Amino acid sequence: MPGYHTRQVTHAVGGFPYRLRVLSDLQQFADPDGHGERLGISPAQWSLFGQSWPSGRLLAQAMHRFDIGGKRILELGCGIGLASLVLQRRGADVVASDIHPLAEPFLAYNAALNGLPALHYRQLRWDEALPALGHFDAIIASDVLYERGQAERLCEVVTRHAYPVAEVLVTDPGRGNSGRFTRLLGELGFALETSACPMNDEDPPPYRGKVLHYRRIARAANA
Repeated sequence: MPGYHTRQVTHAVGGFPYRLRVLSDLQQFADPDGHGERLGISPAQWSLFGQSWPSGRLLAQAMHRFDIGGKRILELGCGIGLASLVLQRRGADVVASDIHPLAEPFLAYNAALNGLPALHYRQLRWDEALPALGHFDAIIASDVLYERGQAERLCEVVTRHAYPVAEVLVTDPGRGNSGRFTRLLGELGFALETSACPMNDEDPPPYRGKVLHYRRIARAANA
């Protein structure tokens, strides 16, 4: 690829080997027209979208087990898109989103690499309204609470795009901002259940991964 280098990795989820094109390392950078900079993506952050992170693999494992029946699902910060690919293979109604200008071509390439149809994708800034995106029964994300203020911005997205009865599922590697996120979602009527999930297909119980699963029922939403 021009301006940066990639490699291919494979992760098994639910017994299926997902092949993924990722950036070769964290030193990759290419923003010749300044598009990423205008979106607020610094050179130090530029390569983060294109990696296979443990929290992303944990979210993919959770989505292999997630009840998708009748649900419209939005993934925030999809990056290379493993969790959305798992949902696509299961036949879920999923929309993947990210702010990075290369997330969409990487996602399309990875879908084709695994013999899947192209996913629905929207570039999404959390600090700007996008009414055309619509509403969702479930909003999912991995390791999105890495900076101060992320909890507030994430809650704004939930406020704009979650149905009154909805779920929010976040995999978090133990960053300190999850407590504030839980308090803010509580104000929106969401209750938290923390559960364990395998990190990979070979991870035996008791599982190492932790999943923050928030649910809002009609009574709480209408209170």
